[in-house]
Amino acid sequence: MQAHDLGRRSPPWDQLLPPGVLHLRPQPWPAAGIPGAQPSISNSEGDILFLLDSSGSVSYYEFSKVKEFMWDLVRPFAFGPNDVQTSIIHISTTPTMEFPFDRYQSRGAVQQAIRDTQQLMGDTNTGQALSYAKEKFFSNEAGARPDVPKVLVWVTDGFSTDDISEPMQLLKDMGVTVFIVSTGRGNYLELSAAASQPPEKHLHFVDVDDLPIITKELRDAMLANRLHAVDITSSSFRLMWPKLLSQETGYYTLEYAPTNNLAGKRTTQLSGAHTSFTLSNLAPETTYEVALVPESNVHYFPPQTTRVTTLAGKMTAPGLHPALRTHSRLFALLSEEITPAQVLISESSPHSFQVSWAPTPDSVAAYQILYGPLPGDSAQLLEVDGKQNSTVVENLAPNTTYLVTVTAIYRSGKEKSLSAKACTQEGE
Repeated sequence: MQAHDLGRRSPPWDQLLPPGVLHLRPQPWPAAGIPGAQPSISNSEGDILFLLDSSGSVSYYEFSKVKEFMWDLVRPFAFGPNDVQTSIIHISTTPTMEFPFDRYQSRGAVQQAIRDTQQLMGDTNTGQALSYAKEKFFSNEAGARPDVPKVLVWVTDGFSTDDISEPMQLLKDMGVTVFIVSTGRGNYLELSAAASQPPEKHLHFVDVDDLPIITKELRDAMLANRLHAVDITSSSFRLMWPKLLSQETGYYTLEYAPTNNLAGKRTTQLSGAHTSFTLSNLAPETTYEVALVPESNVHYFPPQTTRVTTLAGKMTAPGLHPALRTHSRLFALLSEEITPAQVLISESSPHSFQVSWAPTPDSVAAYQILYGPLPGDSAQLLEVDGKQNSTVVENLAPNTTYLVTVTAIYRSGKEKSLSAKACTQEGE
């Protein structure tokens, strides 16, 4: 077992008491639902397994701080059979599961279960715990679900008495995303090889007292490692997911349908090089069920699913791009010198996208479209007639974010501008 770092900040006396001893001055954890608590994260489905160092190499103070961190990390999630489920496996002489994934289905129950978790002491047999985790991650008996994203969060003081490389690689080969939080002086090369790639997003070194600093970053990284939607409009949204395949190892099947008409499911196939795709020509204010199925010829990856609701549409003025919506005052504003109210990016491809804007007052002489990659200091300019409300921007770089600024040039000489970000698709 590893000796404690005596130079670490001294904890309050009551936190030095052994497990099971009543604390006279307990520090309450933030309760779910209290004012100022983080907003709920819904539409997130997955099994999150904490690999908790419960051995004698961890002080009771450190163990209690790690438990607070675990709860703070998952607190915003919605829990349930169609949302997030979580479990804990202790690293000790013999690995032990604290509770199965499907036992606690509410924030309050999960919070209490983490608070009630007691340190087991013993040896730091992390390799055994990882092998045990591999069994439980895909076990119906443990409440795990077969076709949801799997996330392992290993909190360690950097010390293990057995080999971790082989069982960790087996977990990753089975599609588990591995995050590692080291609160000690662990071997960087060993831990960076154990974590999912890239290590800068999946491996954190932090003192146990500073765990809150990385909580949001780690949670955001966990969310990014699943299918999710960005750039949601009334008629489109962009799907993003972690890199699971390559051009050589397989392809993706993407399925989507409105929740009120699942029989109208649409399917498209994408190359394994894709990590994003934009769905367009969608109905406004409609919830869509989306499934991404990785078809790999090397490893099995479970399908990823999400639920996305498009924004509400508004009244369309005659002659405008059909996806653009403006307020009912639009027609009264057609002769005013106003800033473009909306800039819409659509029909994105690896080398082009369409830019549309509204409204289009009669007093506009021309529109200028300034666009350039982010980050960067280069930009190009297009100019179109004042009667146009859209144009196609071409000769772009694939998988690149652009800043697009639409400027209305009025006959009076005045100029009004509005900007938006646009992303090209992956490709060659």
